[in-house]
Amino acid sequence: MTLVSVIVPCYNEQGTIQLLLDALYKQNYPRENLEVIIADGLSTDLTRSEIAGFQREHPDLFIKIIDNSKRIIPAALNIALEAAKGKYIIRLDAHSMPYPDYISNCIQDLEARIAENVGGVWEIHPANSSWIARAIAVSTSHPLGVGDAQYRHANKSQYVDTVPFGAFQHSLVDQIGGYDETLQTNEDYEFNVRVRQSGGRVWLNPAIRSIYFARANLGALARQYWRYGYWKGRMLIRYPKTIRWRQGLPPLFVLSLLGLILLGIWLPIGLWIFGAELLIYTLTLLIISSILAIKRHDPTLSLGVPLAIIIMHICWGTALVWSVISSRGTIKRHDFTH
Repeated sequence: MTLVSVIVPCYNEQGTIQLLLDALYKQNYPRENLEVIIADGLSTDLTRSEIAGFQREHPDLFIKIIDNSKRIIPAALNIALEAAKGKYIIRLDAHSMPYPDYISNCIQDLEARIAENVGGVWEIHPANSSWIARAIAVSTSHPLGVGDAQYRHANKSQYVDTVPFGAFQHSLVDQIGGYDETLQTNEDYEFNVRVRQSGGRVWLNPAIRSIYFARANLGALARQYWRYGYWKGRMLIRYPKTIRWRQGLPPLFVLSLLGLILLGIWLPIGLWIFGAELLIYTLTLLIISSILAIKRHDPTLSLGVPLAIIIMHICWGTALVWSVISSRGTIKRHDFTH
């Protein structure tokens, strides 16, 4: 069997790191052919103690912790890649739980040469049992919240623009470079852009499944989607042809609201159109959330889902617009070599 390196960026994940390690320990891929490289951003909670405790109880799974002094995800991935010895790389997050056949399914597709980078579907779970955490989990997996992102709801294998995490041959990094450390998020999407630009393919297989824990509250969700939008804007400046319709709608929505408010200063019809747009948007959210509440027998979704989706759209759209406006041509192509 071929050695596989699982690389994991990590920072203050004491609540979920044990879940990830347990899931890796239960993989049906031979344990002696696995190594887990955790690049920790100098966690200030009990993350490292949790990892150390797991190592003591499971010495047959090789786990290595390395310091990520830059404390950003792409830097963590790059130093983990440097430490990795496996022919194949499996990139995971510290708040994810891969299914028991996750690694074996990834390696099967890679060895069949279906694509240069393969991945699967996220099953979004709530971070806790609170009503807002449940609503956030539903919202971040629904097309109204995330558009046509196939890795959140696909049920058939297909070539795609990107996959969450990803699995690839280590040699791919020698060909296209590592992760872009000028981007604090969107590093996976940008990596896959270069995979495709080099003539490679990105493959999504729904049999490759992992559980991903959504944010626990609206404040954390707002910060997450602001970061997503801001760094997506920076990436789109560099790769404008990669924009998709779902990515254009939130910033267009934000710009339309601002434009109509400004128009309303001089022409009352602007405020009428502004009100009509908000009304249609609100009614759409209420109808969809009511349907979800009925289907899932959870009446709190009728309130929680609209709140979560509004925050996702406004934060993502506003941050993307601000990112583009504030860039002023400062984005340059990064040297991806280690």
